[in-house]
Amino acid sequence: MKIGFLGTGLMGEPMVQRLLSAGLPVIAYNRTPSKLKPLEQAGASVTASVEEAIQQSDCLILMLTNAQAIEEILLSENRSLANRTVIQMSTIAPFESKAIQQAVIERGGDYLEAPVLGSIPEAQQGSLIVMVGASQEQFQQWLGVLKNFGSEPVLIGPVGSASAMKLALNQLIAALTTAFALSLGFLQRQDVDIDQFMAILRTSAVYAPTFDKKLKRMIERNFANPNFKSQHLLKDVNLFLQQAQELDLNLSSLEGVHQIIQAAINLGMEQEDYSALYSVINPEKP
Repeated sequence: MKIGFLGTGLMGEPMVQRLLSAGLPVIAYNRTPSKLKPLEQAGASVTASVEEAIQQSDCLILMLTNAQAIEEILLSENRSLANRTVIQMSTIAPFESKAIQQAVIERGGDYLEAPVLGSIPEAQQGSLIVMVGASQEQFQQWLGVLKNFGSEPVLIGPVGSASAMKLALNQLIAALTTAFALSLGFLQRQDVDIDQFMAILRTSAVYAPTFDKKLKRMIERNFANPNFKSQHLLKDVNLFLQQAQELDLNLSSLEGVHQIIQAAINLGMEQEDYSALYSVINPEKP
């Protein structure tokens, strides 16, 4: 079995490395061919042709930016996907995943979704949380491949359910990070000891590990070398808002978070780590 991997960005590259470490042959594609050099040196076949990736693989793993990128790269030229399985691992909306599933099936292929929770360190370690939207049969068939990314992939339900789960979790990331940044900025301006605050927080029911992961970045205002970019968090929040509006949910709290993330983007921080929203909540004093 040979795997075609489309999208070798911040998350895709270490995920390909995991497959190569397991001895699985991979042909990797990226719209920017220069980004494929490290993977070629690691033993992957590389290509600038989507058609070549399809023809040389039995399974196509997608780790692309969004649903539009999937449509443009995989589906735009009405390519045949006969006897190919597409495993979609990016964060997209449930309705988008279902539409891509239908398009893949119409082209003769099979489709499941498997979005992941975690960032670059977890991708490197193979400790991502892998959520799968598929049939039981599909889940069992591809479990061995998915275990390279996380030791215990979880079958959530049919296609669309895992995408919904991922958006719900990313909504929490946005909300928790914003709330933590506000508390941190408040205490800094009150000259309260932050170490003492963190010691109390860690023993409480309101603690989340993401607080410690982002603390140093916020204190130092160092948002370079992102594990997850601000622009990607904004994309996911937009998707959540779109889907939740259709479900008639009250989105007042998330709309405020959205404004803060958008403000960070407006400040030119779209390529920086999403902890950069701290600079919006607690701007530096003149």
